[in-house]
Amino acid sequence: MSVQTAYDDWSDTYDTDENLTRDLDRTVTRETLIGLNCRSVVEIGCGTGKNTLFLSQIVEKVHAIDFSASMLEKAKAKVNSDNVIFSVGDITKQWSCENESADLITCNLVLEHITDLSFVFSEASRVLVKGGYFFISELHPFKQYGGTKANFKRNQERVEISAFVHHISDYISTAKDCGFILEDFKEWWHEQDLDKPPRIASFLFKK
Repeated sequence: MSVQTAYDDWSDTYDTDENLTRDLDRTVTRETLIGLNCRSVVEIGCGTGKNTLFLSQIVEKVHAIDFSASMLEKAKAKVNSDNVIFSVGDITKQWSCENESADLITCNLVLEHITDLSFVFSEASRVLVKGGYFFISELHPFKQYGGTKANFKRNQERVEISAFVHHISDYISTAKDCGFILEDFKEWWHEQDLDKPPRIASFLFKK
């Protein structure tokens, strides 16, 4: 099953399934971005809009992009804000965004499904204004080393979604190659992760 097909299928229950990583990502995003002074954000991989409404409340304009039309339909039903536009898009190909058109780009639980980080960072650099921020929240590679992948259940069967391991150094070195500076890096645990490896790694890069 392709990644796109899997997320189309998962869209019906994504918001209601027990998912500690999804829930922690929501917290990570709010705690990291609440103090930033940004006007326009491009949200790549918006999914069902779990972070879109929050983003619409802290910036003037949100462009939310996802390659799953079914996920986007859920997001549109959830987020009824005049300052949000949604579009279907594959971020492994040129984004439908003008050069230097945003001062914040967010990417949540997406890059584990993409082999080539360099193209995403290159597009982020193109779309961001000078001084703009690129925020990334991803499943921590420590979890991936143990075999954890995004998954859901269908007809009592567990569906695992194809993923690729990107090390912490991969994110930092690729960002550097594309002209970004690391402003902040944090590791995050869910309250149920006692004595376990960190669940999420977050990065805040500045162009």
